[in-house]
Amino acid sequence: MAVNPDVILFNGNVITVDDANPRAEALAVRGEVLVAVGSNHQVRPLKGPRTREIDLQGFTVVPGFNDAHNHMLAFGLGLGDIHLKKPSINRVEDILEAVKARAQTQPKGTWIVGRGYDDNKLRERRHPTRWELDRVAPEHLVVLLHTSGHMLVANTAVLQQAGISASTPDPAGGKIVRDPASGEPTGLLQEAAQELVLNLRLPRTVDEIVDGLAAASEQYLREGITSAQEAGVGNTSPLELAGYQEAVRRGRLQVRVNLMIGVRQLQHLAGGKGEPARYALDLGLHSGFGGGMLRIGPVKIFADGSLIGKTAALSEGYSSDPDNTGFFVTEPELLREQILSAHAAGWQLAIHAIGDRAITYVLDCYEEALNAHPRKDHRHRIEHCGVLTMELIDRIARLRVIPVPQQRFISELGDGFIDNLGPSRARLTYPQRTFVDKGILFPGSSDRPVVEGAPLLGIHDAVNRITAGGRPYAPAERLTPEEALRCWTLHSAYCSFEEHIKGSLEPGKLADFVVLERDLTAVPAEEIAHIRVLATAVGGRFRYASGPFEGLAE
Repeated sequence: MAVNPDVILFNGNVITVDDANPRAEALAVRGEVLVAVGSNHQVRPLKGPRTREIDLQGFTVVPGFNDAHNHMLAFGLGLGDIHLKKPSINRVEDILEAVKARAQTQPKGTWIVGRGYDDNKLRERRHPTRWELDRVAPEHLVVLLHTSGHMLVANTAVLQQAGISASTPDPAGGKIVRDPASGEPTGLLQEAAQELVLNLRLPRTVDEIVDGLAAASEQYLREGITSAQEAGVGNTSPLELAGYQEAVRRGRLQVRVNLMIGVRQLQHLAGGKGEPARYALDLGLHSGFGGGMLRIGPVKIFADGSLIGKTAALSEGYSSDPDNTGFFVTEPELLREQILSAHAAGWQLAIHAIGDRAITYVLDCYEEALNAHPRKDHRHRIEHCGVLTMELIDRIARLRVIPVPQQRFISELGDGFIDNLGPSRARLTYPQRTFVDKGILFPGSSDRPVVEGAPLLGIHDAVNRITAGGRPYAPAERLTPEEALRCWTLHSAYCSFEEHIKGSLEPGKLADFVVLERDLTAVPAEEIAHIRVLATAVGGRFRYASGPFEGLAE
C-alpha cells in the first residue's frame, strides 16, 4: 500500500459504493487521488512525517454526488431573479405582486426576470398574461420563466421589442399562444418560440458567465456535489464554452463539469450550417475532450418538449387535454440526420425525449445508427426518458441505451404528471425499479433549476416516491437508499465514461467525497431529505466545511 499520504481521514462510517469493499473507516489521500481505503488499523500506519490527520468523528462519508443532467450556468445566472415557486406563490396574483415589488426597486426600462412558476400549482391553473404583467410593471421588460424551462410569459414591452404581433407566424418547433377571440399573443411562448425573447438578452459576457458559475459552484458544494453534467452548452450564450474555460483558469469553477454540447453550438463552432457533428470532428472536438475540471461530453439534441407543459410528444392525447398530443421540437427527419451523423462521427449522444412518441422515434434512430456503424460501448442517452411502456423499456435494455431520469420530479412535478397522463400511464412514467429489474443502468440527476437540485432531495424522492400533494407515485418503483446512492455516484460517472476515475471510494480514484451528518442508509426513509452535508472535498481538498469540520475548507 502507499506510504506518506498528504491526508488521512479516520474514524468514519465510509460507504464506498465499491462492491469489493463496501464499508470502511479511513481514507488516505495523496495529491488528488485516494491511495488507501480501509480500516483505521490498515490506513493510519501509512502516516508520514508530513501527513495531516482528520478525525471524522463517526460521521458518514460517501462518494461525491454527480448530477448527470443539470443546467448549472442557468441556475447560477438566475440566483438574482424573482423566485416564483411554492409555498409563497399560490395564485396568479402572488406572481403579479412579486413582479410589482421588484419593479419598484429597479430603474424603468430594465429587465425583470422571474423563474420557477408552475401553472399546474396555481389556484387558477393557468399562466399569467401579458396584460396582467403590463398592469403591474408597464415600464419594465418582464419575462417569467416556467419551471419546466420549456415556456415563458412576456409583457407587451418585451413582445414589441421582439417584433411579436398577431401576424407573427409560429417558429419551427415552437408556438406563440394566442387569445382565441382576438388572435393577439397572450404573452405565452412555448418551446422554440422562447428564443424570440431570450435572444434579446444575449450574449452574456464572459465575466457574467464566470460569476454565475462561481455562484452555482458554492451552492453545489454546500449540497455535496463534486461533479455535474451541464445539459446543453450554447443555450445561454455563444460564449459559454469560453466562459467555462475562463472560470477554470480563474479557479472559480469548483466542481468538475462535463459539457453536453448543443447541436447548434457545434454549428457555431464550425462557422456554418450543415452536419454539425462532422464539422465538430473536423475541429478535433469529441466526447471526452478536456481535463480534470472540464470535459466535453455528448452532443445534446431536443426531440420534444415538456410533460408538465404538455408539449412532450405522446402517442395518445393528454388526459387533461385529450386533443393535444404534444409535438417534436426538432423536425423528425432533421433529428434523424443529426443523430446518424453524430453517431457516425464517434460522438456520444444525449437526446431530450420525454413523451413515448418521441422516445420511440429516438430509439428507431439509435437502432438505425448502430446498425449502420456498430459501436460496442456507445452509451447513448435519452435525457428524461419519461413516458414509457414495457415494450419501450425492453428496447432500451436491448440497445443498451442509458435513460437519464430526474428523481426530484416525483415530488415537485408528480401531481401534474398524474393529472396530465392519468394513473395508468403515470405508472411507467419515470420508473426506477423496472429499470433495475431489466438490468438498465441509470444515473441520478435533477434538471436544476427546473426543480430543487440538492442530491439528497433526489435520493429521498427515489426512495419514497411521494408527490408534493401527498400522493404515492407508483410506489412499486421505489429504490433502496443504497441503490439511489449508487445512481447519484457511480452510475452518473458511468454515463460520462468516467467510472474508472470517480463514483466510488477506492484506491486510484479521485478523492471526491462528502461528509454527511447521518447515514442515509440507516435513517428512516422520510428523513433522508433532512440530512445535513457537513463537508465536501474535491480532489482531496475541502471546498466546503461546516459544523465540526468548520475551518477545513481551503
